[in-house]
Amino acid sequence: MSDSNDASAAARPPLADFLPDGRLDDPDAILERFLDWTSAAGFSLYAAQEEALLELMAGKHVVLNTPTGSGKSLVALGLHFKALCEGKRSFYTSPIKALASEKFFSLCDELGAERVGMSTGDASINAQAPVICCTAEVLANAALRQGTDAGADYVVMDEFHYYGDLERGVAWQVPLIVLPTSRFLLMSATLGNTAPVREKVERRTGVEMALVASDERPVPLDFDYRETSLVETVQDLVGDRRAPIYIVNFTQRECAELAQGLTSLKIADREIRDTIKREIRDFRFDTPYGKECRRLIGFGIGVHHAGLLPKYRLLVEQLAQQGLLQVICGTDTLGVGVNIPIRTVLFSKLSKYDGEKVAILKVRDFKQIAGRAGRKGFDDHGSVVCQAPEHVVAGKKAAKKGKKKPGGRGPTRGEVSWNEKTFQRLIERPPETLRSQFRVSHGMVLNLLQYDAEQNLPERDNFDSLRDLIARCHEDDKTKRRLMREAAVIVRSLHRAGIITMQKDSRTEYRWVVVNDELQWDFSLHQTLSLYLVEALEALEPADEDYALDVLTLVEAILENPRVVLRSQIHKAKGELIARLKAEGVPYEARMERLEEVTHPMPRLDFVEATFEAFRQIHPWVRGDTLHPKSIGRDIYERYASFDEYVRYLGLQRSEGVVLRYLSQLYRTLAQSVPERAKTETVYDVQSFFRTLLERIDSSLLEEWERMLHPELEVDPAQAEAHRQELRVYELFHDPKAFRARVRAELHQLVRALARQDYEEAALCLRADDPAHRWDADALADALAPFHDDYERLVFDHDARRADRTLVRPTGTRTWDVAQTLVDPEGDNRWAVEGSIDLRDPERLDGPLLTLRRIGV
Repeated sequence: MSDSNDASAAARPPLADFLPDGRLDDPDAILERFLDWTSAAGFSLYAAQEEALLELMAGKHVVLNTPTGSGKSLVALGLHFKALCEGKRSFYTSPIKALASEKFFSLCDELGAERVGMSTGDASINAQAPVICCTAEVLANAALRQGTDAGADYVVMDEFHYYGDLERGVAWQVPLIVLPTSRFLLMSATLGNTAPVREKVERRTGVEMALVASDERPVPLDFDYRETSLVETVQDLVGDRRAPIYIVNFTQRECAELAQGLTSLKIADREIRDTIKREIRDFRFDTPYGKECRRLIGFGIGVHHAGLLPKYRLLVEQLAQQGLLQVICGTDTLGVGVNIPIRTVLFSKLSKYDGEKVAILKVRDFKQIAGRAGRKGFDDHGSVVCQAPEHVVAGKKAAKKGKKKPGGRGPTRGEVSWNEKTFQRLIERPPETLRSQFRVSHGMVLNLLQYDAEQNLPERDNFDSLRDLIARCHEDDKTKRRLMREAAVIVRSLHRAGIITMQKDSRTEYRWVVVNDELQWDFSLHQTLSLYLVEALEALEPADEDYALDVLTLVEAILENPRVVLRSQIHKAKGELIARLKAEGVPYEARMERLEEVTHPMPRLDFVEATFEAFRQIHPWVRGDTLHPKSIGRDIYERYASFDEYVRYLGLQRSEGVVLRYLSQLYRTLAQSVPERAKTETVYDVQSFFRTLLERIDSSLLEEWERMLHPELEVDPAQAEAHRQELRVYELFHDPKAFRARVRAELHQLVRALARQDYEEAALCLRADDPAHRWDADALADALAPFHDDYERLVFDHDARRADRTLVRPTGTRTWDVAQTLVDPEGDNRWAVEGSIDLRDPERLDGPLLTLRRIGV
């Protein structure tokens, strides 16, 4: 349990033990069962918790506005319990994937892993479960696409202050409008005045929304302003037994550099370090940043930010929950509800880049982060400490040394300074008022049109849902009129692009909008410029040799720039250019001029800019939107690099999570936003390459969930396995072209490893469950030895990956023979890898598909 009344999770009974054998609809009996559990678990409810639970059991909506640590999660758990008792479905939504995954595992512990699922866009686990943890955008899209059929009977919206977020606030508003039969629990520690939202929800649903609010913190906070260096401050806090300390940084680079700087201090004693060593003994630190991550954890120091792979963030959370990490260097996203026990929150600064400029923190952001301090059951108070700006600290040090000008340097250009009065204002002021941030997007319009088309009700116009959504949004009338005009423009642009077609129904006078049936079932337009992608694809020639790569270039152009990756590409390019110019004897001044011209790679830039300009001419809604031409995925594919190789090539070890997140987004856009009609065999090859690459990077969430499905946890693993098998069967066989492309991708991964003579990696590309065909590294090396007797090397390049070099031949129901030609420098190409695929047994659907029979002529 996160911010709740503390009791040992290991000692208390799981809430699942208190579920009824059958359906239970009596709210008093449900509440009694839940209170029996809280008593058995050793929880003493606060007044606000009791009030909120009573209102929820009475069938009302609830806004729960209480400080961090006051047990909002316990109230949410009560709502999930009510849904399970009634045989209904509940959703938990959060603003960030890390919080959704943390709640997922917490609910698995309490309710049983077979009853809980997760969907974050990147990961989907047990998606048909009666309790779903997801990001707010996932629920919003499901609500738009399915309406009340989404099955969201109860909805917990955590960190509801994101309702006022400029970019993402619409995702918190859509369910309130589109799900009139749902019951909502809106939770946050920093809401401010919620009367306008409550009034609109009550009018939409016809159900009262109760406000449960309190300013009383179970663990009070003290505040301190420090003018010592950051390292000195940390040393003092550790010495004063005020750890665990969460040090708030606002960039990933600052997190990593500070963590490294703190290794010189004695953060953890020998006993803790030995315990950490035992806990991580079997953990796989098998990526480029793994060694550094392990080293820092060994000192009792954790790093937690979006640049880490999910498995490393999850490990830091687990170790912190055991009290083994004394210091955690994290970005401000750690303040968004993730359950890491903290005694002291230390702000390294009070300013951050807000997407446009560096500015002082908003009161809401400050209070959200500061509220993480103090652990119920462990601390009688929490501490919030703020560092003075570096130039002030330097000036104090100079004064102590008796220098004549003790003031030190002032803030540099672009820096925003603060002082103790700034700190005090942030402590005393209330959070800013929440304001509606409703927007209309192509993805939203397409979802609503699909919903209306599938309802197929003759009395409804296909635009009714769209009009209704805008009419009921929480904006003023003037803004609603503007949104309606924007929606009309978007509909026309979708029609012009052939994504929707107009038809007149013979039964009525209505003109129906029909989504093009040539589009794949999961087609989406969630990127702002997805429509540009669809239209620009028409300008490409599928017969061109580089068609698939150019499709990839267009996909990348509509994705947001991962700035850290692009900076590394530029740095790498400059280094290579300098070395070449020096070797050529180019003078220093000329070298510097050439460096100014270096940018990250942008293939087909003229084509991209020309097609986008043509697109803007006929789509006035584009206005300030712009493309982001780049080559990250294309660069990886052309190199046919592994994830680890590319991370090391660009020196992105500290930003592995950024690379993973970008590639996940790239794969989803390629799969869902490129129409089927534009997907040639080579495009499927590219798509399968990224799927195969992503599957091998970080499966920690799925592995953790499957561990929780162990029989010792009193669940039905057979039922869960049957569900997973059903999903695997669908993913493998619903699209024959995609299946063949996946087979080619796996064969290419094998041949790539063989070409590099990395036989251990090659062995991982093969099935290991067939006793008649077991290949280890030595056996693979022996099989290829005759090839290397005849040829200098095994060639693996673009030509070697041609589709006609792969044979996939059906031999029966879910069985195939496969072969991959091995390319040699002489062009003889007599050798091949030969094998089979047998997927008749559902248990063989996991892992690599290929069983290798032979390598030879």
